[in-house]
Amino acid sequence: MALSASSSAQQARQALAKRLEDICRDAGLTGADLAERCGWSRSKSSRIMNARTPPSADDIRAWCEACGAEDQTEDLIASLRTAEGMWVGWRRMERAGLKQAQEARLPLYQRTRRFRSYSSWLVPGMIQTQPYTTAAVQAIQRRRGLVDDVAGAVAARMERQRVLYEGDRRFAFLVEESVLRAGIGGAEVMSGQLGHLISIASLPNVSLGVVPMAPDRERWPAEGFWIYDAAQVNVELISGYLTITQPSEVAMYADAFVELAALAVYGAPARALITSAMDALG
Repeated sequence: MALSASSSAQQARQALAKRLEDICRDAGLTGADLAERCGWSRSKSSRIMNARTPPSADDIRAWCEACGAEDQTEDLIASLRTAEGMWVGWRRMERAGLKQAQEARLPLYQRTRRFRSYSSWLVPGMIQTQPYTTAAVQAIQRRRGLVDDVAGAVAARMERQRVLYEGDRRFAFLVEESVLRAGIGGAEVMSGQLGHLISIASLPNVSLGVVPMAPDRERWPAEGFWIYDAAQVNVELISGYLTITQPSEVAMYADAFVELAALAVYGAPARALITSAMDALG
């Protein structure tokens, strides 16, 4: 995926490139001098300093050694790993299987106290029924040609749902009305899922809002996202998984959540929309 210049991932890459450039300048070296000391082409130094080519960990070690800045090596490598982790393609994320991809998120859920979730595609995983999760994970496994560890992945997601009932956590879920009517798994699975939403909405630590379909909305639907406390946002896109930690961008998603929440209905009106979707299943 080509990330925009304003994205967290690209800004992290640019910040790393700028630090490397500053280290080179502080050492009194030009890009050509650095290339000669490291034994690579001048164009490579230029590409790294302009964030056109990300450095490897070995590149950073050679760079710091050439500039007499070995004390900064580990910190720079840590910054590289952070930048690499902000954008992860699905194939890379799921190469060890869907179960491990589900389990990898558990520590984030365990340390979060305030969850905000907006979904325009599917019911959020935290409030899915087991049959709905099974249908969704099976569809992913077949579409991407992954190893069949669906049962393990479903069990891991169900285990993660325990945080709904533990500690002093708060949850705010927003779903588009279209999510209630976009079938997955068949009528029986959808009916059970919609009934589960009504039950979930009754929990004292949960807010469930439904954004009604309307022809005159001022805030159009967006990609689905999760906000964990005020520290991190995760966005699930067609091509991969984006992690945002830059405060200004986290704030943008928080503002979007507020705008979407203002369009949603809650309580009895939300239950009416859910019930209407159930009735439409026949």
